[in-house]
Amino acid sequence: MKTILLAASLITFGAALVRADESYQLLKEIPVGGDGGWDYLSVDSAAQRLYVSHAAKVVVIDLAKDAVCGEITNTPGVHGLAPAPELGRGLVTCGRENKAAIVDLKTLETISKVDTGANPDGMLYEPGQQEFYTFNGRGSSATVIDAKSGKVVATIALGGKPEFPQADPKAGLVFDNLEDKSEVVVIDTKTHTVKNRWPIAPNEEGSGLAFDAANHRLFIGCGGSKTMAMMDSTSGKILASVPIGDGVDANAFDPGTQLAFASCGDGTTTIAKEDGDKLTVVQTLKTEKGARTMTIDPATHKIYLASAKFDAPAEGQRRGKMQAGSFKILVYGLAK
Repeated sequence: MKTILLAASLITFGAALVRADESYQLLKEIPVGGDGGWDYLSVDSAAQRLYVSHAAKVVVIDLAKDAVCGEITNTPGVHGLAPAPELGRGLVTCGRENKAAIVDLKTLETISKVDTGANPDGMLYEPGQQEFYTFNGRGSSATVIDAKSGKVVATIALGGKPEFPQADPKAGLVFDNLEDKSEVVVIDTKTHTVKNRWPIAPNEEGSGLAFDAANHRLFIGCGGSKTMAMMDSTSGKILASVPIGDGVDANAFDPGTQLAFASCGDGTTTIAKEDGDKLTVVQTLKTEKGARTMTIDPATHKIYLASAKFDAPAEGQRRGKMQAGSFKILVYGLAK
């Protein structure tokens, strides 16, 4: 009972923070350094770790110290890491070699590599069946891997280019955006088959995806329409949408504050409040150009975005050359 009361108190406190007109502000920058691009970020709240894809490796950041504490190497074309904390393992998608690396989260060493479809991009740990998923961009498929044995158990044809996934273990479902189809594809985790295909119209080109498990809501970052759409995860109905910036890539949701986030490459992150079937923008947070991917730590309500410094763009270019050694993580949190 104490645990339930504490959880309820934390949710109430989170909501109270928003009602008190507090907004997200930059708290600090975590220098990482090195050259090369980046993609997914993921948080393991219990272990207080942030995993960031960068160049051909995954950088590991200690969130208690806000400092780099290690790295996972030999991951060519890395897109990101999906942690499975209960197993002490993680899965890294290695797009250039059409493989996934299963790693030991304690030692950060690779346990094995598994063949996937072409260009594995998005990744997911589904705790209900204790399986990893890779979502293969050029393969238009999902590869399902037993997280304990490291063996492929299924390959699922998706019929489009997959992007960010989310799981609903209680419902036995996995959701993923098909960006080129402007659809959300729904996978049955027991049969490893496509159960539904839900159009996101009038929104277009879904990329980022976040999930409110308690209220059965999916939040979709739609690059073609520059909107964040809210979908009912039980019916596929689009309930609401709000305008966002240009170049959205990632979304996040905080169950403690009922806030949904959409990070965009134009240097903005849109923050919207969920209220039943309504979605209302409460802040347009100015970040940095190129800070298009993000994640959230629901335990602290902090959001993390990857960024770097760039030279002035040449004529006709959207962005200049990345300055050497400038890669960093931007940390934002609720503050008065």
